[in-house]
Amino acid sequence: MPTDPEIYAALTTIFRDVFLRDDLELRPDLSAKDVEGWDSFKQIEIILAAEARFGIKMSTRELDSLRRVEDLVRVIAAKAA
Repeated sequence: MPTDPEIYAALTTIFRDVFLRDDLELRPDLSAKDVEGWDSFKQIEIILAAEARFGIKMSTRELDSLRRVEDLVRVIAAKAA
């Protein structure tokens, strides 16, 4: 089971790859409105990469609950447990 710091580290790599920004730092409250170019297509890229990295599949309900990075971390932690 990955710890929250391990999840944040992996997600930081994913976000940097998706947005092509090595300077991107994740915060629990970070959301799409905070990152230029974070649209529905980028959201799908993030989700697919996170699912592949952690070997999980998110339900539609879980996907609908994602508003901030901390929501994604919570879902990953629960699914990867």
